[in-house]
Amino acid sequence: MDNILGDKEYAKKDLQSRLKRVEGQVRGVQKMIDENRDCGDIVIQLAAIKAAINRVGFTVLACHLAGGLKEGIENDQDANQFLDEFMTVLKKFS
Repeated sequence: MDNILGDKEYAKKDLQSRLKRVEGQVRGVQKMIDENRDCGDIVIQLAAIKAAINRVGFTVLACHLAGGLKEGIENDQDANQFLDEFMTVLKKFS
């Protein structure tokens, strides 16, 4: 279930690409701070970073949900147990 990204190479590459972009954005903010740039401009960049991280997180959550549902159906597992576990993971992300 947790390895669903490994089964979908395109999703894995997309997430890696998004995280590399975030890494570049963070370096850009560090440079902005070093250059004493306007705080408003820095906050705008921080908001973009936050949104990008949220998109990555929701993608991972969606893969986790899809994998858990698939595994549950294939193995005739209790849906309530998976939903409880998924809600715990979701709350940690929120």
